[in-house]
Amino acid sequence: MPKLIISNQTNPYLNIAVENYLLSQPSDSDITMYLWQNRRTVVIGQNQNPYTECNVAQLEQDGGYLMRRCTGGGAVFHDLGNLNFSFVVPYEMYDTTRQFSVLQRAVESYGLNTEISGRNDVLCQGRKFSGNAFAKGKYQRLHHGTILIRTDVTDLQRYLKVKPAKLQKHGVASVQSRVVNLSELEPAITAQNIIPHLVRAFEQEYGTPLKEIDFDALAAQPAVLELQAQFASPEWKYGKWQHFEAQYSAQFDWGNVEVAITVDESSSSIQSIAIASDSLFPDVIAQAERLLTAASIHEPPAVGHLPESEQQMLRDIFSLLYSTVL
Repeated sequence: MPKLIISNQTNPYLNIAVENYLLSQPSDSDITMYLWQNRRTVVIGQNQNPYTECNVAQLEQDGGYLMRRCTGGGAVFHDLGNLNFSFVVPYEMYDTTRQFSVLQRAVESYGLNTEISGRNDVLCQGRKFSGNAFAKGKYQRLHHGTILIRTDVTDLQRYLKVKPAKLQKHGVASVQSRVVNLSELEPAITAQNIIPHLVRAFEQEYGTPLKEIDFDALAAQPAVLELQAQFASPEWKYGKWQHFEAQYSAQFDWGNVEVAITVDESSSSIQSIAIASDSLFPDVIAQAERLLTAASIHEPPAVGHLPESEQQMLRDIFSLLYSTVL
């Protein structure tokens, strides 16, 4: 039976804790749709450096939140004009086409046409209103994303730092020209009245009846409270990035990379390395850091037996270092 959960809280650390708790649970062979909102929050990808993605001091001075998620991808801004969705899906029924169709059908019920761009963006009239990211849990997979409806674009530009190379890649001059609030295209749409449309689209795609799960009961679980504390902790949010100074950077088809390294001259090896990236594949970035730590400065490490796309990511990172640095 498909399951539905709607958060009644706007604390970002609690909302993402519930999401990660759901992902950690054994599958009962059906999909869960979870809808939630955060108040004034910049959400960064698992491998991103908060200080190059966000005006952290300004955000926190204004009473906002910095949140690091467990998926890859780039930084996004959440406020109460934005609605977030999560699909927690058993491996055997995971299908991004079906999951995206729920979002598209709900938006199109307002008379707006949508299209998927690349792997993780949804567009309306050529502008992005939804960014998506993905993760694999032990038992289930996660597909989550945003829906920009009445987000304060002034705040979005105030808190997010967007690299010029990323805008050039998309052929636009500013964040505002690249993204769109759906309410600009259809004034009737709000973050609240789209919820019944999403529920209806979910039922049409996955069947009825839906099993509604009580959010408060989930939020009170000890495991959820532990996760909430983890996501709110300075170690998780800032970690090694507090002292990170990018020495080298590049923009590849699969994402941006910033690298900081220290070299042990006595052994001609890389002593330590940190890689910041908005790649949708955080595990590959972590793999690159593992392979390069203690590697010779004269020859890149072997890539190993991986899918070709992941091998190419590693080769790109190694090339950046070994052709321009080492």
